[in-house]
Amino acid sequence: QVQLVESGGGSVQAGGSLRLSCVAYGYAFMTTCMGWFRQAPGKEREGVASIDTGGGSTYVADSVKARLTISQDNAKSTLYRQINSLDYVDTTMYSCAAEPGLGGSCPWQQSAYNYWGQGTQVTVSY
Repeated sequence: QVQLVESGGGSVQAGGSLRLSCVAYGYAFMTTCMGWFRQAPGKEREGVASIDTGGGSTYVADSVKARLTISQDNAKSTLYRQINSLDYVDTTMYSCAAEPGLGGSCPWQQSAYNYWGQGTQVTVSY
């Protein structure tokens, strides 16, 4: 059974950093597209990044490109996303998603992903 478990969110002061984790269970971690999305209250969910964990392309939204580092630990089936220089506008719910068997140019659209983590809240304060 495919399952994604997220952690790492919380409260942080503006200018700080957080590392979000997404642990994958139930499928071969290195054969999939994974996406990272965020949804602020009252707004639609938007794509932040996508990655082919098998070594294909990685795409990152311009709004976070200079502040986001994506890494993975294949032995732990875990995707990490560290975002630096957090600002109030980064206050939102972040979610990871996966689509096993899909690789290469991984999509941004949430409709492309069938498996989702529970989400993790990030709150930035001044």
